Amino acid sequence: MAPRVLFQKLRADAVVPRYQTEDAAGMDLVAAIDGPRVLAPGDRAAIGTGLAMAIPPGFEGQVRPRSGLAIKQGLTVVNAPGTIDADFRGECMVLLVNLGREPVTIEPGQRIAQLVIAPVVRAEVEVAESLPPTGRGAGGFGSTGR
Repeated sequence: MAPRVLFQKLRADAVVPRYQTEDAAGMDLVAAIDGPRVLAPGDRAAIGTGLAMAIPPGFEGQVRPRSGLAIKQGLTVVNAPGTIDADFRGECMVLLVNLGREPVTIEPGQRIAQLVIAPVVRAEVEVAESLPPTGRGAGGFGSTGR
């Protein structure tokens, strides 16, 4: 059964997300801002969506980049994926960064990210004197191949 996510509009111009295609994993998040916002190369900004949400326990919201903005303009989510916890009730903000070479303008009503609702598994934490061995061991970056 699909989780039910409740959305509250915090601004009149907020757009409730929806899936754009039948098999889409993410719903588009839209900028709810008072005017255009320019991000110079390297700039970061928290862009409001004008939405608060209630995600059911056992699930999270993952805020992910839109691939078109990433490839065409170098615009991505700086903490990708950003996590919206089930108990958070504040405004959903999208933390964007311009990794491109040119300034990028975010317009009111522009689709800026996507929201994926995913199950969460909470781990049991235990302190151990040692860890079970593996073939990799403590090998770090690049240790498993080319």
